[in-house]
Amino acid sequence: MHGCVNLRNEPTGSSESERSFLFRPSTVVTKGVPPRFLQPATRQQVPESVRLKKQIKVKEFLMAEGKEAHGWAARDASGHLSPFNFSRRVPRDGDVTIKVLFCGLCHTDLHIIKNEWGNAMYPLVPGHEIVGVVTGVGPGVTKFTAGDTVGVGYFVDSCRSCESCSAGHESYCPQLVQTSNGVDLLDGATTQGGFSDVLVVSQHYVVRVPESLPPDGAAPLLCAGITVFSPMVQYGLNAPGKHLGVVGLGGLGHLGVKFGKAFGMTVTVISTSPSKREEALDRLGADAFLVSRDPEQMKAAASTMDGIIDTVSAEHPVAALLELLKPMGQMVVVGLPAKPLEVPAFSLVGGGKRVAGSGGGGIGECQAMLDFAGEHGITADVEVVGMDYVNTAIQRLERNDVRYRFVVDVAGSKLGVAA
Repeated sequence: MHGCVNLRNEPTGSSESERSFLFRPSTVVTKGVPPRFLQPATRQQVPESVRLKKQIKVKEFLMAEGKEAHGWAARDASGHLSPFNFSRRVPRDGDVTIKVLFCGLCHTDLHIIKNEWGNAMYPLVPGHEIVGVVTGVGPGVTKFTAGDTVGVGYFVDSCRSCESCSAGHESYCPQLVQTSNGVDLLDGATTQGGFSDVLVVSQHYVVRVPESLPPDGAAPLLCAGITVFSPMVQYGLNAPGKHLGVVGLGGLGHLGVKFGKAFGMTVTVISTSPSKREEALDRLGADAFLVSRDPEQMKAAASTMDGIIDTVSAEHPVAALLELLKPMGQMVVVGLPAKPLEVPAFSLVGGGKRVAGSGGGGIGECQAMLDFAGEHGITADVEVVGMDYVNTAIQRLERNDVRYRFVVDVAGSKLGVAA
């Protein structure tokens, strides 16, 4: 470890007097470093030459290059991925170093690499459904040891002090740092995702993957799994005997069915595609199937559901779905349609029905989800591919030509070789 500065702590290998002046609010060494990383300082006079020397030490630490990493990155809005070498950050106190085994491919990755949200920072290594093995731990790490199988999801840092973080809802932190295409709160570097061989991240944003779960099938749980699990628990849609509707049978929807059945609920799949009936009922174990474009089927199911999880990201009508809810029923939207949803006020007021949104879950929730999945044998249905196939997988995902999630075998791929 460098004798300069600890993350969220004081310089290592320094005297108490050196530590106190180094993090005085008045010193320019803190420029660009959020206040949450600064220690209270005592008032004392420090020679200018000594102060400048310490500034240089901290800057060298922040600019130092860590372990070499090999991955695949997008260079522009075409979204095409190709080999990319870069350096991970120098491990900080509390950091774990992870060898990436598998990483899922999510629709969010497509939006980001193609700059569809207008915030892409190229070159950009995607991937936020990561399962790997701990290969190293920094000072202060208490949660993990080398050899542990772990996971990293959509984010790798947050402010840790706001109301959301304090309540365990880190995913709603205003300073959330995404695993890919985020901005490090300490050094301002762009974060690079799990389509690479190594990851360095704070232990506070790492979860333990149960031994009972295969790592490839567990990877999508880090995003798709927590996206449906969190609102089911938050809104009481996990009570045995309740009736849950799952809109859409894709990467999110198929996990909604699996979790719903494991909770002991009656589950109905609602889809525009009659061809998915057999899949939903016979293979995934749903109790019923509704074709949302069939008005007779929808009418017959009116006022029968306690809650609905809407996983669809395409434009679709909502009023007909609200008719399926019992009075005081709850619908939770987890998909991200490009156009605003039209929700007629009467559809809500008439039966006291509620619509909410949910964007993933906190670290504690994610660990609880994985533990529950481990107990009940829940994994995503995946198609495992090599990194040399990832651009084809992206094209297929755009056509929804996958059942139900692509997972890249990162450890088994030759990352330095283009397809």
